[in-house]
Amino acid sequence: MKFGTPTNKKFRDRSSGRTSALNSVAGIRRLTSAAAGRSCAAFTLAEVLAAMLFLAIVIPAAVEALHVASLAGEVAARKGVAARIGDRILNESIVTTNWNVGSQTGTAAEGAEEFHWTLNNQNWPVDTTAAMRLLTAEVTFTAQGHDYSVGLSTLAGLPTPTAATANLNR
Repeated sequence: MKFGTPTNKKFRDRSSGRTSALNSVAGIRRLTSAAAGRSCAAFTLAEVLAAMLFLAIVIPAAVEALHVASLAGEVAARKGVAARIGDRILNESIVTTNWNVGSQTGTAAEGAEEFHWTLNNQNWPVDTTAAMRLLTAEVTFTAQGHDYSVGLSTLAGLPTPTAATANLNR
């Protein structure tokens, strides 16, 4: 297999192995006419305008898709952190039994981000004796200029003095 330009055997002088001047002029004419035919193979104005119109439609749509994907990823990551913070707030409130003093608010920092939380308690609508309370921790955060929130709820029982003294006597 040879690499390089192919030689045209029609115009080669068989005695010397060189091409004659007359033959090379004819070869140049043929090459020039072939090159002229190739130079006409260009895009038309209509094709260029159609391609530009296509790009004018596709590029903004692709950029918007990237923006939406970026926002979805950021919100998903921060929702995970907000859920952990809400879970921690609920667990700490139940363990320290400070959830029954009313509504509480605060701010938790996770890395460079701040998460604002609110802890509310209310009567559990299913319990008619009002012994159970519904605790709800709502954690809010901002992602790309929009506010989002995550809410977590659990049930807690009101501590009774008889149950507390009974546990101490054991």
